Amino acid sequence: MTQVQVGRIGRPHGVRGEVTVTPQTDDPDTRFAAGSVLVTEPAGRGPLTVAGSRRSGGVLVVAFAGVPDRTAAEQLRGTVLTVDSDELPEPTDDDEFYDHQLVGLAVHDEAGELLGQVTGVLHPPAAPVLEVARPDGSEELVPFVRAIVPVVDLAAGRLVVTPPDGMFAR
Repeated sequence: MTQVQVGRIGRPHGVRGEVTVTPQTDDPDTRFAAGSVLVTEPAGRGPLTVAGSRRSGGVLVVAFAGVPDRTAAEQLRGTVLTVDSDELPEPTDDDEFYDHQLVGLAVHDEAGELLGQVTGVLHPPAAPVLEVARPDGSEELVPFVRAIVPVVDLAAGRLVVTPPDGMFAR
């Protein structure tokens, strides 16, 4: 069972036990709907059941069952919220992947040479970026765009990169 991060609890919001949440999901309205149960890291803080959620400006505000006041809400600050990967819908496009599907894939060039392994996925404002651990222990950041990563083969546990000049230089 793979847990997938869907949010992180921030500061308390008001005095009634609500907290701000930074969502890390493409469907926060569903994921943080009343009745949703979320596993927590650290595990001792949960699981948490969503009592309600709303937007306050650009901020997602969530109330959890059993969190009655600001003091209790403050104890949740920094908690990572996760769900089982089996609860996620299948991607609707062949070019869509969840981060957890990419982490661990072997990275090869077009000639088949092993360049490293995906250790993480960053989400800056532009395109996602793959963190790749190279065999020599260094790290390479690879923009996750079709021009550079033309092949992702989940079944084979690998992806192929066409690195531009300078990327993966020795």
